Amino acid sequence: MSKKTLPFESVSRRDLLKLGVGAGVVGPLALTAGAAKAVNTNAHIVIVGAGAGGTAMANRLSRSLNGARITVIDAREKHHYQPGWTLVASGAWDKSKAISDTADWMPRSVNWVKGMVAEFDPDNNRVVLNNGQAVDYDYLIVASGLQLRYERIEGMDTRLIGQGKGIGSVYASIDAAAATNDEINRWVASGRGTGLFTLAPTAIKCAGAPLKMTFTTLSKLEATGRRDQFNVEFMTPSGGLFSQPQVHAFVRQRFTDQGVKRNDFYTLKAIDADAKKATFAVRDSEDVTRDYDFIHVVPPMTAPQALLDSPLRFQEGPFVDWMEVNRETLQNERYPNVWGIGDVMGMALNKTAASVKMQAGVLEQNILAHLQGRPLPAKHNGYTSCPLITGIGKAMLVEFGWADNMAMIPSFSFIDPMAESWTVWVMKDRMLRPAYYAMLEGKI
Repeated sequence: MSKKTLPFESVSRRDLLKLGVGAGVVGPLALTAGAAKAVNTNAHIVIVGAGAGGTAMANRLSRSLNGARITVIDAREKHHYQPGWTLVASGAWDKSKAISDTADWMPRSVNWVKGMVAEFDPDNNRVVLNNGQAVDYDYLIVASGLQLRYERIEGMDTRLIGQGKGIGSVYASIDAAAATNDEINRWVASGRGTGLFTLAPTAIKCAGAPLKMTFTTLSKLEATGRRDQFNVEFMTPSGGLFSQPQVHAFVRQRFTDQGVKRNDFYTLKAIDADAKKATFAVRDSEDVTRDYDFIHVVPPMTAPQALLDSPLRFQEGPFVDWMEVNRETLQNERYPNVWGIGDVMGMALNKTAASVKMQAGVLEQNILAHLQGRPLPAKHNGYTSCPLITGIGKAMLVEFGWADNMAMIPSFSFIDPMAESWTVWVMKDRMLRPAYYAMLEGKI
């Protein structure tokens, strides 16, 4: 890669200091916790999920409400910093850097129920846990994340990941991310063969992750000095590589420059792990079966089954596999005391931690207003960002909203959103995790 493509010299020590100071406020985070006057209420607020969205809301509301009862429902004892999983899967991080205790982030004033919701019953203002316990609420915040649907790929089992059968998937778990790195390294060490990198036919969390895994693997292949011995292909169900046209065009050109073959309208349908064969459904054509030495599997994704079995899902339209919310207010259209945050919601693009940062401020303001009988004042603009890793040691900071023109004001004026740089790699590697944890605590 040329100096023109990697403008390291354009980043001064002063710029890096700015980046360090700004690490806690990555993104246009004008909606900060504690900005609103505390509201007195005796409402019982139930938050389903103790991931990024649920924990951020528990901390925010525990400070902005006086007299409220707040219950968080989640059985998970460990909190995973999922934006770090691609770094684990590329070998840049040990998995321990992405794991902490859920209790570390839980406000002491909330009631933490260690269970999972099996049924949403909004008509009776209650949820039912998997042990049969019913929990009533006045307000419900659904922050349950999404469901990975590996079972929709015939023959795929997450237990196959990293077991010497050439299968990897960064999404399955933190352990699977580490095992994916092992599997990639085995393939690279073999000195030859075909690697297939896939996308899912559904909305997915961290939509840049499949590209990141491709680019970091390419870095490893190129470092061997035998890149021409490896065949790398990328399969796209829709023909698209990234939602933003400028980034799509960039990735398309980079794939051409780095010798990656694109197969558009290919959807992974089945895997024969023992034979190392993958079958793809091809639009307007017969299925195609391909041999591979390594395959990165991106599963279809939906809202969790309990949500899909409830009246809270979209009843029609493109988001029927997701929770129904007004995309600006985050309020359910048919149950006004029910709100959503994070991956579970049916909206395009917004399945990243950066989106949750923005949504948390909007949701806090709107719930406080609703409790006081006032109009909802805050609107989510679809903001998200993707530190798109384009190789080991380089990345791009892509920021955008619902408009497909990347019209957002850049968070850092000295970072060109369409240029690869070491600066953004440093941000991803060292600075975004503290910002994420500040978000969990409701501080940004």
